[in-house]
Amino acid sequence: MSGRLAAGLACQIRVPRTGFDLDVLLEVAAGETLAVMGPSGAGKSSVLHAIAGTERIAAGSIVLGDSGTPDALVLADAAQGVHLPPHRRSIGMLGQDPRLFPHLTAHGNIAFGARAGGLSKPDSAVVADGWLDQLGLGEVSDQRPAALSGGQRQRIALARALAADPRLLLIDEPFASLDVEAAADMRELVRVELARTRTTAIVVSHSAVDAAALAHRLVVIERGVVVQQGQVGEVLANPATRFVRAVAATLPG
Repeated sequence: MSGRLAAGLACQIRVPRTGFDLDVLLEVAAGETLAVMGPSGAGKSSVLHAIAGTERIAAGSIVLGDSGTPDALVLADAAQGVHLPPHRRSIGMLGQDPRLFPHLTAHGNIAFGARAGGLSKPDSAVVADGWLDQLGLGEVSDQRPAALSGGQRQRIALARALAADPRLLLIDEPFASLDVEAAADMRELVRVELARTRTTAIVVSHSAVDAAALAHRLVVIERGVVVQQGQVGEVLANPATRFVRAVAATLPG
């Protein structure tokens, strides 16, 4: 269902914070999923906000796509005074709160995502039908979010985000509010759909299970700087800080 080519991301983000400054360099290859972990208050959310456009960077730049090519999109450049608003960034979001429109049905929510991606109303309806079929949720097509379970709402939120055909998907603790079984099902669904749609993604999580299941690489941020990065398995097998050791210890087996 993806019509756009996958896009990589290159960003150098500096954001002043109380106590320390966030100063990180991140690169994500096209079609790759990057996990970002760190203690509470380390700056992970500021990274997502800066990329999404809800927070301005004080220095650095954020570029979606290969820099210097026609399809490159400069999301932010502090030196040049560039700051694209969120709605022009071609970025999807999936968080703990599905944030579905309460007045729209499951079908209507997904179709809204497709319309936001530039499709016509008839084409958006077809895309929504396809996603409901793909997710096995055809029976809830005409139901509003209040009538859906937490797991169903998160599935609809994922479909709405991907129906917009984003060049990048930002995922922020999407399983934290789900029970263990629903979280496992949703985690597998996200893994499958990211691979199927070849969507570039950044996932922020406190869970080593999430990182191991979803991501190709892992970046660990502590007090605003990157303290360790590499392939997920390599980082967790060779923890460089107390935080990473604690996270690695939670992996089953």
